[in-house]
Amino acid sequence: MSQPETIAHLLPDDGWISNNPDLPLLVCPRAFGALPPGRGGASVIRDIFHRNDWGNSWVNGVFGYHHYHATAHEVLGCFSGTARVLFGGESGVEIEIVAGAAVVIPAGVGHKRLESSPDFGVVGAYPPGQSPDMKYGEPHERPGSLEEIARVPLPEMDPVSGAGGPLLEAWGG
Repeated sequence: MSQPETIAHLLPDDGWISNNPDLPLLVCPRAFGALPPGRGGASVIRDIFHRNDWGNSWVNGVFGYHHYHATAHEVLGCFSGTARVLFGGESGVEIEIVAGAAVVIPAGVGHKRLESSPDFGVVGAYPPGQSPDMKYGEPHERPGSLEEIARVPLPEMDPVSGAGGPLLEAWGG
């Protein structure tokens, strides 16, 4: 079976959100294929993430304000609905996320929900040993955040495909 299509976006520092100078945002529009409706799809995605050693998972949506995590990479797996999400700060890239899609967000990359359908839902997870902090692009966060982002190790497993998946290939792992 072939790997799902992966689209990479290397997002530059916008002066407010530092983003990640080395690792691109990865979008896999058809990562999961057909999912059972509602929370059944969330369970399938959560199981896939856990099987590939991405844990500390949660089920919800995406915040409607700019934020990023300087201490962890994050994966989002959409199990229902649709949303337009802005990645990389105000001058970043808008992506439509639909059910069955996965988005791998490197440490430091800002994200903000612009709009969503009422049934929009995602599962989020993190690589082993990584715990997300919350940063908002405030000037006082920036110096320490740049150092934290640089220290976040690459994950050993692709959250969707496991060893040798597109995440590892796109990030040089």
